[in-house]
Amino acid sequence: MTDIANSQANEMKGVLAWIERSGNKLPDPVFIFLWCIAAVIVISVITALAGVSALHPTQVDAAGNALIVNAESLLSAANIQRLLVEMPATFTGFHPLGYVLVVMLGAGVAERSGLFASAMSGAVSRAPAILLTPAVALIGMMGNLAADAAYVVLIPLAGVIFAAAGRHPIAGIAAAFAGVSGGFSANLVPGQLDALLFGITEAAAETIMPSWDANIAGNAYFIIAMTVVYLPVIWWVTDRVIEPRLAPIVPGEIQSSTAGVIKNPDSALSSDEVKGLRRAGLACLGVVGLWIFLCIGPGTPLIDETATAEARLSPLFQSLVAGFFFLFLAAGWAYGSAAGTVTNHRDIVRMMSEAMSDLAYYLVLAFAAAHFVAMFNWSNLGLIFAIKGAAVLGGSNLPDSILLAFIILFGASINLFIGSASAKWALLAPVLVPMLMLLGISPEMSTAAYRVGDGATNIITPLMPYFPLILVFCQRWQKEFGLGSLAATMLPYSLLLLGSGLLMTIIWVVLGIPLGPGATVEFSLQ
Repeated sequence: MTDIANSQANEMKGVLAWIERSGNKLPDPVFIFLWCIAAVIVISVITALAGVSALHPTQVDAAGNALIVNAESLLSAANIQRLLVEMPATFTGFHPLGYVLVVMLGAGVAERSGLFASAMSGAVSRAPAILLTPAVALIGMMGNLAADAAYVVLIPLAGVIFAAAGRHPIAGIAAAFAGVSGGFSANLVPGQLDALLFGITEAAAETIMPSWDANIAGNAYFIIAMTVVYLPVIWWVTDRVIEPRLAPIVPGEIQSSTAGVIKNPDSALSSDEVKGLRRAGLACLGVVGLWIFLCIGPGTPLIDETATAEARLSPLFQSLVAGFFFLFLAAGWAYGSAAGTVTNHRDIVRMMSEAMSDLAYYLVLAFAAAHFVAMFNWSNLGLIFAIKGAAVLGGSNLPDSILLAFIILFGASINLFIGSASAKWALLAPVLVPMLMLLGISPEMSTAAYRVGDGATNIITPLMPYFPLILVFCQRWQKEFGLGSLAATMLPYSLLLLGSGLLMTIIWVVLGIPLGPGATVEFSLQ
């Protein structure tokens, strides 16, 4: 048995080493988009010369006939002029850019004031021993609202908390990592990830229906269900599969390994921090109350009383980006004023500025992604591929649930090599979203399926940006804990999260459960 186990471990390390070598050969995602732009240019020239075309499913010409969509060469004089003249507008008009910048202005204050860190620390440290694992997993999934803070605060904290409770610290790190990264899209409330992904979805959906507007709560029910489904999976894997198989901690290493990592978990939050959390809670209630008032008060600014029943709530949904900005800003400011991290309005401006500086790389990535998406649309290739692909898939008579299952598995496979959720979706959405719309599957459902595949394999690829950091956290408890050890530890989580997410998606589609307020599985072009 030992020889078999060793052989399996060596095979696992070999596979992981191959993934690491292959992934390291890939260029930065920014240059992936630049190479994709070059490829689109070449393909557009070839398809334009070949006269490739398709009949638009919704638009007609002056005679009432279906509009013919022709492939356009990106090297034509008109498209070269468009590229150079509209470059600033192409960048600033990129849908995800505005959504992310607005939300992160508020989230930056909440993070830098210490609100997110105190909330996560307080929630985990107060959890009953019997509920320690699910508490860590749930706070991890909720911690995605805090972006990077969940990785650098919660995951090492979970190891310390588990050790203080007499449990294996690496089991705590694994449970937290599975929640934060494996359950990357699972949450109880929408956040900046929803704004980012739905911005990309909107740009893709508009190739079929220009009037389609994104609603960042369009996956709200689905991500809540993901949280409910993933929580017992992470709990069971941690307690029944991972922790019993971890090598015992060598006596004498624990104290030195935790020195300087994080404060003692037995120490309570300070009185100022507790006061800050209370004030933050009141601030959140105030913002929610304001939004409710704007829906029912005089003039109902967030309800369109003149619209059809389906569109009455459209202003409310479109205001949610601003809503999360004010929610994070108010809560962070309220917490910081009590905890002493915010002393005046200049601190708020500084925190917002620092949040924007953290997005410097995203801005560079967004510039490349914006031009890829725009040029792909100018060439009409995305629309033509979607129309022809929809015809092929429609003729296959595969159930919608099976089609979406393939998308989940495809996304999970790509995730082993490209870690950025937005980068992958910007590449896939221009074809997948319109194609599935033509098959009667809504953009919200396409986005939801992508999210299932994207999160599940985050925790097993060394190319995930935080994978080396998690390895360092583990090595503070076990010096011999290596890359293969971490990947092997996280593999059961990955497989079961992927399997449970697949099953949940299939059931969701079969039953036709709404994905969020005003968001359904099915889609009609009429």
